[in-house]
Amino acid sequence: MNVIHKILIANRGEIAVRVMRTARKLGIKTVAVYSQVDSDSLHVTLADEAWCIGEVELSETYLNIPKIIEVAKQTECDAIHPGYGFLAENPLFVSACVEAGIIFIGPRPEAMRIMGNKIEARAFVKKINIPMTEGVTGTKEDLEKTAHTIGFPVLLKAAAGGGGKGMRIVYDESGLAEAIEATSRQAAAYFGDATVYIEKFIEEPRHIEVQILGDNFGNVIHLFERECSIQRRYQKIIEESPSPTLTPSVREKMGAAAVAIGKAIGYNNAGTIEFLVDKDLNFYFLEMNTRIQVEHPVTEMVTGIDLVEEQIYVAAGYALRLKPEDVHQNGHAIECRIYAEDPANNFQPSPGKMTLYKEPDIPGIRIDTGITANTEIKSYFDPMICKVVAWGKTRHEASLSMLMALDDYIIQGIRTNITYLVKLLQSEAFLSNSISTKFCDDHTAALTSDIIGDKNNIPVHVPLIGYLMFTLKRNPKANPGCCEKPSLWETIGYWRNQMTIRMQFEETEISVKLPGYSDNHYIFEIGGVRYDASQIAVSPNRIDFTIDHHNYLAWISEDDENQAYVSTGGHIFRLKRHDILADSVSASGFDTHGHDSNHVTSPMPGKVIRIHVKENDQVKKGGALLIIEAMKMENLIISPRDAVVKAINVAVNDRVESSTVLVEFENQPQPN
Repeated sequence: MNVIHKILIANRGEIAVRVMRTARKLGIKTVAVYSQVDSDSLHVTLADEAWCIGEVELSETYLNIPKIIEVAKQTECDAIHPGYGFLAENPLFVSACVEAGIIFIGPRPEAMRIMGNKIEARAFVKKINIPMTEGVTGTKEDLEKTAHTIGFPVLLKAAAGGGGKGMRIVYDESGLAEAIEATSRQAAAYFGDATVYIEKFIEEPRHIEVQILGDNFGNVIHLFERECSIQRRYQKIIEESPSPTLTPSVREKMGAAAVAIGKAIGYNNAGTIEFLVDKDLNFYFLEMNTRIQVEHPVTEMVTGIDLVEEQIYVAAGYALRLKPEDVHQNGHAIECRIYAEDPANNFQPSPGKMTLYKEPDIPGIRIDTGITANTEIKSYFDPMICKVVAWGKTRHEASLSMLMALDDYIIQGIRTNITYLVKLLQSEAFLSNSISTKFCDDHTAALTSDIIGDKNNIPVHVPLIGYLMFTLKRNPKANPGCCEKPSLWETIGYWRNQMTIRMQFEETEISVKLPGYSDNHYIFEIGGVRYDASQIAVSPNRIDFTIDHHNYLAWISEDDENQAYVSTGGHIFRLKRHDILADSVSASGFDTHGHDSNHVTSPMPGKVIRIHVKENDQVKKGGALLIIEAMKMENLIISPRDAVVKAINVAVNDRVESSTVLVEFENQPQPN
């Protein structure tokens, strides 16, 4: 029997932290590896040892097998846990671990090879009579010729892929060739294999997966299912267990099918069998993930089983410590993934430095994250910030607990999808379980419109007054790090009978008059209306206050350019006082940079992966210029007008910042 004393985690972020916490519980020391841009991440400081293995590029860091193996040897690690993503399902990595005499905490490479290629996986599962959808494989030309044989719509996938990367639905033959080319390109970029296959697309399916555990002695059990139907761009964003869709009979059949697959392939660690379920509750094998899943916490919450702990015991050579009769579903768990992205702007990635990060203070809430308040959200990685998991005796209780947690989760300085998740959970479709994997596609426009409407319904004077009271009588010692810069009024003294403060509120300029104040009581005048306001309590980044005898609270932070963020009523408002003395002239200006239609700048930090134009090309408004990859997403940069390309200032594989000028146009002719 192997004894594991030290584990290297070949991953980053929240899953690395998650593994470390179980290892610490078991008395096992941990080693972190990290890239230079990850030096401020939580997994680096939480590990017993941390080794920098490169600068930025994944090929030099988290995908660098020789470096990771060398660090494991130097630190005398008994085992390596791969987490998910990166090398987690790479059989070459497993072989490298075995050759180095290091235990790999995961399945055999043979299972990875078969299940890691969707074409081989389908062929394997078909032999054991597990239901699956029709599909075709072959060259690009073969796919174009044979796709019609299974009938449109069809779903294109990377044969070696996972995580929804590159998946595309094609509804008719006219868009097939372009979709195959795009999917193949993404497959090569993400997985090093451009092979694509096509399968029949099931309209409005449910996505339900079954968690399995296997050992080295032929034992395989399942730990029930997770409903993962709410997805956006094929990425799951809300998961729950148990599935509110399945009947006991279907649940039993799916569990038995998952165990049959695990036994047939000799599976020996934690894995997930994914199924599509149609309206009639017929289920079809989709794929197998030969690793721990992002959404594994909901299974842990309802079964009480630490899946990472079981992974470690199996890898150490123990037989499964659980029998089927030991596993039960207790209550209901829901997981929401918090992403650094802007739902109002087509979910554009939103990397950057947070000005405020406060996790919810709600009993029974689990937060899996790899960041702290001081961590900068990088553009080089997936945009997921954390996972919030809520448990309740019923689905309704779990939903209410999650909504309270999201309301109390304050992240400022970057955009997040928190309000979008709240709207999803409050939607009638979610409450009645009338959902499918198309839910986000069909409802996002309405949800984002509702979010904007809700925000507009919050009276402007509420965040304005909260922010002004917080700053007018600020105490830097009581409120360190926020709103510490002096105002003109504090510099020259309150020498006028009535103060007037010029403010920027979102995109609008507003003048606020302060006819009177005393201690914690203020009179504000905004747009000719007077408001009687009182400060109840102030703590770091928070103010509790009243306006005309109504109670409010706001969370407040500022960035280095005096841009303030005020969270109240479940929404974030951007404000700026123009009487604040800035650190620089440029910082004190009010939206001084205008739009220059002769220059196209990158909307985010990222990497250039494709350029569609060359110098002297004529482009139309909305035409493709290039593609920037940020946070594992391809972002198409389009032309803002009809133009002639004067210069291209970047090349493929260049790293760019949000201020980088990508393309220059010829001077726009001035109207006569």
